Amino acid sequence: MKSLVVYSSQSGNTEKMARAAYEALPDPKEIHPVENAPDPSNFDLVVVGFWLKAGNPDPKTQEFLKKVTGTRLFLFSTHGAAAGSAHANKAMETAKSLAGGARVIGTFDCQGEVNSELLKKVKERPNPPEWIDEADTAVGHPDENDLKALQEKIREALSREGL
Repeated sequence: MKSLVVYSSQSGNTEKMARAAYEALPDPKEIHPVENAPDPSNFDLVVVGFWLKAGNPDPKTQEFLKKVTGTRLFLFSTHGAAAGSAHANKAMETAKSLAGGARVIGTFDCQGEVNSELLKKVKERPNPPEWIDEADTAVGHPDENDLKALQEKIREALSREGL
């Protein structure tokens, strides 16, 4: 089985998670930022990590996910919203729909600390986004527990697939 980890990271949170995902996979494997990602059709498993922009996967990830077809896919996201929130779940459902030709074998979402300057600007908006009240609990995330939880989810998905 040949695996590919692709990530888009604005603040470093998703990259940190992607490196943990990479460590959980057996060889042969590759890891790339989304800007340098190879053709996903050459891999048996594609793991994609993304951050949220306006309640959806970031634009670069959206474009990449459209290319993921005919393979197994594991998705993970980092965001300021609470894990498992409606905001995070909507983004994950969007990601799944963009990769409609892939077989999603697992997902994981995790809070990620929001840049303090960005957070300040967002809080000052007349109509701040729904996740803003949850962003303060994202400080320090992803942490070691988050990284281990992602790795465990990936291992469980691989085991279910007989890999």
